[in-house]
Amino acid sequence: MSDTLSLFDDDARERIEALRKEIEHHTYLYYVKDAPEISDGAFDSLMRELRNLEQEHPEFADPNSPTQRVGGAVGDQFAPVRHERRMYSIDDAMDAAELDAWMDRVEEALGTLPEMVCELKIDGSGIALTYEAGTLVRAATRGDGTTGEDVTANIRAIKDVPLHLREEGMPGIVRDGSVELRGEVYMPKSSFEALNKAAEANGKQGFANPRNAAAGSLRQKDPTITAGRDLSTFIYAVADEQALAADGQFELLQWLGQAGFHVNPDVKRVKTRAEVHEFCERAVENRDSLPYEIDGVVVKVNSFARQAAMGYTARAPRWAIAFKFPPEEKATLLRDITVQVGRTGALTPVAELEPVRVAGSVVARATLHNEDEVRRKDVRIGDTVIIRKAGDVIPEVLGPVESLRPADAQVWSMPETCPSCGSPVIREEGEVAYRCISIDCPAQAQERLVHWASRGAMDIDGMGDEIVGRLVESGRVTDVADYYSLDEVELSLLDMGRVNKEGNPIRLGETVAKKLVAQIQESKGRPFARVLFGIGIRHVGKTMAEAIAAAYPSIDVLMGASEEELAAVEGIGPKIAHSIYVFLRTPQNVEVIERLRRAGVNLANEPGEAGEQLPQTLEGLTFVLTGALVQSGMTRDEAGAALKARGAKVSGSVSKKTSYVVAGEAAGSKYDKAISLGVPILDESQLLQILETGEIPE
Repeated sequence: MSDTLSLFDDDARERIEALRKEIEHHTYLYYVKDAPEISDGAFDSLMRELRNLEQEHPEFADPNSPTQRVGGAVGDQFAPVRHERRMYSIDDAMDAAELDAWMDRVEEALGTLPEMVCELKIDGSGIALTYEAGTLVRAATRGDGTTGEDVTANIRAIKDVPLHLREEGMPGIVRDGSVELRGEVYMPKSSFEALNKAAEANGKQGFANPRNAAAGSLRQKDPTITAGRDLSTFIYAVADEQALAADGQFELLQWLGQAGFHVNPDVKRVKTRAEVHEFCERAVENRDSLPYEIDGVVVKVNSFARQAAMGYTARAPRWAIAFKFPPEEKATLLRDITVQVGRTGALTPVAELEPVRVAGSVVARATLHNEDEVRRKDVRIGDTVIIRKAGDVIPEVLGPVESLRPADAQVWSMPETCPSCGSPVIREEGEVAYRCISIDCPAQAQERLVHWASRGAMDIDGMGDEIVGRLVESGRVTDVADYYSLDEVELSLLDMGRVNKEGNPIRLGETVAKKLVAQIQESKGRPFARVLFGIGIRHVGKTMAEAIAAAYPSIDVLMGASEEELAAVEGIGPKIAHSIYVFLRTPQNVEVIERLRRAGVNLANEPGEAGEQLPQTLEGLTFVLTGALVQSGMTRDEAGAALKARGAKVSGSVSKKTSYVVAGEAAGSKYDKAISLGVPILDESQLLQILETGEIPE
């Protein structure tokens, strides 16, 4: 009897293995080659048979079975993963001249202009995939380039990622059977639009662009959500070229295709400058017709040996450059100009546009900054205007197409009363902004409440615009002190202004309410400088709040300071001093501060936060910070304040007098200027060492 069972088990094992291989083959044809050989129904039939056999024979379970692409344990998800080798950034060439300058450097370094490879620069989220003995064992985000986050469960949910390398690719791995490959996870344009439409239909905020949608989808705690987001990949790099039997980039791309990866077909080997420029020009022309977003072209020296000869800078390979596209510009109709009231009472004109897709997302609104800017650009309601995204992120109106201006186009003027509360608006001498002077203005109340909860201030995670808006509309919260009297029960019952399929009101719910109350309670212990920034004193930004907290260790000491004493603090001056002095002597504001005190919000420095000066080991040195500090999560303002605490000066521009430039991720023109002036460049890990020890690393 046992021999019979063993025979059946062997048959089941063979059938399961055959089905897995067959399903993986058809998945590759469908998602990677776009050339299916069988119908969807036939594919589903194979998958059902495999799933049934695996349920009957759990002893043959395999986390890399096609049936396990979504599901399984996720306990180690988002755990830190150290990359085999650092994932470098790539330096940018913003125009043809900078592209030629890079090729000049390559030619000078190698003695000749070598064969190069041109590839489209996919606008997605970087990923590293590790295979051992041909099986996917780990997937990690790019992170800070050295350490990423474990997203293996979510990557398994992306259909064009092979769970096992194809047999054709296995002979190409020449080092102990292990290889780490790099590429990009992206969301197709059509999937992005569908995702945002669904979010809008449910009253939720959509993603700003496909890149953000891909990154957000990749970091979902539930892999089934990732699976439903229709993500794809393009793989194009290897961590260690010695792991493969490939001599260069073009041969690597061919191997990746053989091994089962989705490789972008728009790749070209080139030998001349003219061919490089021709590829870039064609990419610019075709970017709108592609089903995915690109933001440039990556040009690489093809030979791995020559890449090694050129090496790396502190942040990027010398053998590659990213030619960035010029900002995409589109024409659309200016339907209206409305006014938005900010948390400080400033009135900002906003262009209401005929929706148009620009640089990866649909734009329907764009700030016009102030009345003077509207006059300078001479934009009128009814105009056809040209818009673009500054830095491919923030929509801006460049100006009108005057030849298309209709006869009834309306000249716009700032209203004399606040659109939120009807109070008079004023424009102070020397300023460009009009302001509402009413302290009870509802628009300011909501903006102030959102600002208080923001990451740079009290960091109440989850307290965003929608929830704040509902709290204000309900009348439950009118100022920041009201946050601290909220309880879980009333928050859970908050009407979100939408109804479910049965027509019943959608409430905030117990889970979200519990989290928010915990976050509110946790915020009571934030540093005093954050409280000063959060209460929204005009002209007091984050850095200024830190300077004030360093000079005045508590709210009581600060409230007792005269205007002249405040003005004497370095960096404050008469204008800011007047703003602080008036704010802290306005009865309504004083009453809110007292309620914050009674609620237990921290209104004084903790011991050591001020008054206990660190050793001034950096005195006489000037630092400039550029790029994002990903590893530590600090803002540049926070890093600058930490450097100042040790005696350094922090400047906003690079000159020959600059001692060091700290280059984070996506460092820009300051990095380039530092190189041209010969100013030493530090990376983020060196900055952290300086802040920890007070000494410049050797």
